[in-house]
Amino acid sequence: MERFFGANEAEGFTAFSGAHWAALTVFAALVLALYGSRNWFTRGNRALRGRIAIALILVLCETGLNVWYAAEGIYDVRYTLPLELCSISLYLSVFMLLFKSRLLFQVVYFTGIGGALMALATPVLWYAFPHFRFFEFFAAHIAIILGVLYLIWVEGFRPTFKSVFLAMGYLNVLLVAVGTANFLTGGNYMFLAHKPETASLLDYLGPYPWYLLSLEAAALVIFLLMYLPFALGSARPKNPRLPHVR
Repeated sequence: MERFFGANEAEGFTAFSGAHWAALTVFAALVLALYGSRNWFTRGNRALRGRIAIALILVLCETGLNVWYAAEGIYDVRYTLPLELCSISLYLSVFMLLFKSRLLFQVVYFTGIGGALMALATPVLWYAFPHFRFFEFFAAHIAIILGVLYLIWVEGFRPTFKSVFLAMGYLNVLLVAVGTANFLTGGNYMFLAHKPETASLLDYLGPYPWYLLSLEAAALVIFLLMYLPFALGSARPKNPRLPHVR
């Protein structure tokens, strides 16, 4: 039990280790499974039950994490407040799924998927498999992405071009709020005070504080690329007519 829950776990997480690749494989398999069963979920009350199930996974992940913080005596406002981008996206995802909110979807589609994918690719994680934090970390980030994809593939939600700028506006308001929290607590939430100690995509965006400007530009480009498939899809004729052949 100490190896699973202990806060003094000696073996740290190693990026792109066997356990990391296994987690990414599970993630890919779940995405494919969701896409393959998208029509099945539209029958009866399955769509509602599916949304509740994903929201429940997110709630259990966040609740379990905070219980672990308290039980291990490591709760600290500098490190454990839910002020990371993915933590905030997790809370928004729960409300998005439970209330089937199109407004929240317009934001979480970009910030949730973008942030969670970055976290899955370069985890800032200090506990290796089979620690509780390893499972909680990957379960929470995978569920954020699955929640958004569920609304797209099952509920028929779609982002709009305006939502790109809505998400950017939200992100900038969030930067001010979280930056203020960092100043008051001495934390480094959303890596606004400095880069993470582990390797991350931020290493390619320049030194502090210039990487914050680079990150802003990168976010806009990523959001536009994420919207592109829907822009191309809406440009296609919905009911194409085949030429009449005599």
